[in-house]
Amino acid sequence: MRFVIIGASAAGINAAKKLRELNPNSEIIIISKDKDIYSRCILYHHLKGIRDLKKLSFVEDNFIEKNKIEWIKGREVIGINTKLQCVKLDNDNEVKYDKLLIASGSHSFIPKIDGIDGAKNLVGFRNFEDVEKIEEMLPNIKNIVIMGGGLVGIDAAAGLLHKDKNLYLVEMGDRMLPFQLDNYTASVYEKAFEKEGLKQYYSNGIASIENIDGTIKSVTLKSGEIIPCDLLISAAGIRANIRFLEGSEVACDNKGLLFNEKGETNISNIYGAGDVSGKSPIWPVAVKEGIIAAYNMSGLNKDMDDFFASKATMNFLDIPTMSLGITSGYDDSYTEEIELDNFGNYKKIVHKNGIIYGALLQGDLSYAGILTQLIRLKIDVSKVKKRLFDIDYSDFFHVTDNFEFTYNEVK
Repeated sequence: MRFVIIGASAAGINAAKKLRELNPNSEIIIISKDKDIYSRCILYHHLKGIRDLKKLSFVEDNFIEKNKIEWIKGREVIGINTKLQCVKLDNDNEVKYDKLLIASGSHSFIPKIDGIDGAKNLVGFRNFEDVEKIEEMLPNIKNIVIMGGGLVGIDAAAGLLHKDKNLYLVEMGDRMLPFQLDNYTASVYEKAFEKEGLKQYYSNGIASIENIDGTIKSVTLKSGEIIPCDLLISAAGIRANIRFLEGSEVACDNKGLLFNEKGETNISNIYGAGDVSGKSPIWPVAVKEGIIAAYNMSGLNKDMDDFFASKATMNFLDIPTMSLGITSGYDDSYTEEIELDNFGNYKKIVHKNGIIYGALLQGDLSYAGILTQLIRLKIDVSKVKKRLFDIDYSDFFHVTDNFEFTYNEVK
């Protein structure tokens, strides 16, 4: 059996590891544009100077050799023939497969803005090559604009804070990390980043760009304000790497590759995992999708049932925060429980009809374990006889065999 994997990041590498475990004698080939294995989640650590490329890796040094993997690196897949069961590379070589995993990931989205085309000092923040380009430019620039205040944009900002540059963050939402945080927790980060020198613009966007002979000189915001710009970092979202699937029979939607909870696509021997879905799964979800796909590629039935697809844990400026599910923008049918102590530790739970749909913790994350159990077991918190934030592990001895959850009120 020949297993071919497109992509050498979280989903692809973890799929390869599991495939080797389940298929000790099969052939495993990884094809990737990347020439190294590294975690995209901590690229900003390289900007900060606290990790080199080797320390960005999430596998052991001899991972490829130990798992007897053939790695075709630095090559891009440009086409696929499902009938001949082969993929075509950018050097015109073809690689045959028996079963194929598409874990080709995603790339930075560059919005259509007047003046952005052809700009040489425009960089995404998705790959190690982006980091290298930024670091190469740093000695000769002063003004850096980051377009997008989501996790990728804040990663970039965190990596550049201490580079003695004028840093500007532009976000169309009304706060930092609008999909992960509520107004309170976002304001904590906003104040902390402002103290470190990051100038922030919310409910705003870039309306146009002054581009002179391929070099961005400034950006004009929708508010009319003009910001000098020597480097524009685009962190305005991602797009799935599915261009090579055009003209094939592999089904995609307007976001990315379509695959089910087993990783199966519409083609029987082709599977998918990770960012290529266009749904921006977090790192742990991409890892698990790769593993689930590997099981099913090996003929072992496994389903992806992880609730935590919308979980994000971050620690910017030594302020740990965990966001899970719905944290803001919900209607009056939901109930929220909030606790803020004298040390600034913040807890919020959002629930409806006894089921928790979202939670936010900032500062002290010790409650995260209890909260995870409440959510994972779908415990009906409407039956809780004590404050939600007072539940401890001893309460879980009251779980029945069918996962009904009862509390005995402490007297």
